[in-house]
Amino acid sequence: MFSLSRLIKSFHYAGRGLLRVFCEEQSFRVQLVAGFVVLILALIFKIKVWEAVALLLVIMIVLVLELINSVFERVVDVLKPRMHPYVETVKDIMAAVVLLSSLGAILIGILILGPYFVAVFKG
Repeated sequence: MFSLSRLIKSFHYAGRGLLRVFCEEQSFRVQLVAGFVVLILALIFKIKVWEAVALLLVIMIVLVLELINSVFERVVDVLKPRMHPYVETVKDIMAAVVLLSSLGAILIGILILGPYFVAVFKG
């Protein structure tokens, strides 16, 4: 059965989690700012709808993967609080996941926004 109070609590918990990651994770803040800059450029250039959808999708993927990375870091710290080689490996792999998604997002951003920048500088 639907419960409005439970739904509101769920949004509260999710907001609290986002706020915690925002306050504690520099990478998340940097990626969030970069995403906003890209979206502002998309508005300025009046890009096509499909281009905006692609940019929004890759921005969200990077942010979600950063959240997942933060979860993994905390979980492995709880399971193996002392620095164990597996803990270091898991953290490194998750950082690589975020790095690859970020590089892919940058490439997609360049492919989509690049022609708009070229058009502005041409004239």
